[in-house]
Amino acid sequence: MIICVLLALHIAFVVFSANRDNSIVRTVNDWADWFAWRFRDMFVPKDERVGVLVNYGIAAVVYLIAGRVAAALIRRIH
Repeated sequence: MIICVLLALHIAFVVFSANRDNSIVRTVNDWADWFAWRFRDMFVPKDERVGVLVNYGIAAVVYLIAGRVAAALIRRIH
């Protein structure tokens, strides 16, 4: 869930044109870039904001599903 929050914050920062020189924005963006790895350039639309919304949104959904599956498996083991 934490990774999804980081990705969502990154999306919000890009869509709403947050100050990239701000240390919080820069840190969140760096972590989001790292977690989005293969999803970052999945789609390359003309508008960068749309690309971030789609690509990082897909990454967030994948992490959310993977987390839910992992949690369900852990509950089954116990």
